[in-house]
Amino acid sequence: MNIKDRIKGIDRKDYFTQANLHIHSTCSDGKCTFEELIEQGKKLGLKHMAICDHNSVEGWQNLKEIPDFLIPAVEFDCFYMGTLVHILGYGIDPNNEDLLKICAKSKKETQYDLVRLFKSRHPKKVIEAIHKAGGIASLAHPCCCWVISLDFFVKSLKKMGLDAIEVYYPYKRHRGIIKFHSRKNVKGLAQKYDLVITGGTDEHGSLI
Repeated sequence: MNIKDRIKGIDRKDYFTQANLHIHSTCSDGKCTFEELIEQGKKLGLKHMAICDHNSVEGWQNLKEIPDFLIPAVEFDCFYMGTLVHILGYGIDPNNEDLLKICAKSKKETQYDLVRLFKSRHPKKVIEAIHKAGGIASLAHPCCCWVISLDFFVKSLKKMGLDAIEVYYPYKRHRGIIKFHSRKNVKGLAQKYDLVITGGTDEHGSLI
């Protein structure tokens, strides 16, 4: 089954309980190691799990074997239309040369917000690299995109090849404060532009 069909098959009620497609490890700014998160995912009985470190696929490259419940993933920092944009890549080949070219060249580029901002990429370049690596590209936490028209914003990303949008997201901590659009609006845009719906908790600590 290809990655698009696999994610399409995840039901809304399964998100946060059986599926979590937005998690960070110590390979970027998370607090748990890749191995610890995988063990936690097993204990929780997750059927679909994606560790999406900022601008890094280091954790995936170091895995000798990828269990079936895991989805190789990454999250890239982009800057577009005057706002910071995060693009998630799912089902990627972590050894793909085109993808590695846009990955972080230092640890700071995976951890610190200010460094990541100045090292941000154009979304078109990111989406193209994700596709070349065999994956699909999803717009992360879209309610936090500080743009007047989210519709126009998503439409322009769709023209660049955007495949999906993160509809199921808790918007906790600072994400709740800088939330600019409604989740209902995001779901409507997913349907309007035929985008695959994704979701995850954006966990930076322990899953348990």
